[in-house]
Amino acid sequence: MGEWTTARIQFCGRFVADLGGTRVEDTLPGRRGRALFAYLVLNRGRPVSRDELLMAGWGEDAPAAAGNAFSVLLSKLRHSLGANRLQGRGEIELLLPQATFVDVEAALEGAHRAESAIAEGRWAQAWGPAGIAYHVASRPFLVGLEAPWIDQWRRRLEEVRLRGLECFAAAGLGLGGPALAQAEERARMLTQLAPYRETAHRILMEALERRGNVAEALRAYQRLRVLLREELGIAPSPALQAVHRRLLLQSADS
Repeated sequence: MGEWTTARIQFCGRFVADLGGTRVEDTLPGRRGRALFAYLVLNRGRPVSRDELLMAGWGEDAPAAAGNAFSVLLSKLRHSLGANRLQGRGEIELLLPQATFVDVEAALEGAHRAESAIAEGRWAQAWGPAGIAYHVASRPFLVGLEAPWIDQWRRRLEEVRLRGLECFAAAGLGLGGPALAQAEERARMLTQLAPYRETAHRILMEALERRGNVAEALRAYQRLRVLLREELGIAPSPALQAVHRRLLLQSADS
């Protein structure tokens, strides 16, 4: 394989490994080969010990023969990727070009950028990164593969999905006008996916308020209050109670 100058790797949804313009995912040796490739990509920039890779591919219950199977698998990976890209014996390191795109990393970065923009009130600048975080993380991670570290990434990406959706809703609320309808829609989605996430309920209440539907905003608060009391035995946060008091005053004046 020739020298790579770019790489585009996708682990969410369809598994794609485009290395220097050549798709290699179908040349990787089976499910374990894909899993080890994914582990090396997500841990690139540092050497990974054989024991760590063995655990990633076979888990704690790996048979004694797994050591030999690992050597064969590693040899096949070197053949698929190029020995110059998979370096080391006792410790293995995958070398990727600087111009490497990994969808999982883009989702993590998107969530961080969107949250930073929201914190600074840069609503329009939050929109694109929030979309990347939400849409990438909404796709299933490493379909057909199972391992404890994969489960950890799935949980992490589910939180990224929620963070992206929350930033979507918050950006719509901040932009106002026609974007308020999208803020309401995405806040409702978020309350369904994460019913105890109070920021989702706050955004929903404020979007309804600004759209002139104070009565529905009050009903949204009541639903949350009952849920928290019956399921967790707690009351809404002081910040949410303050929004509720403001809504009550508006309702009384109308």
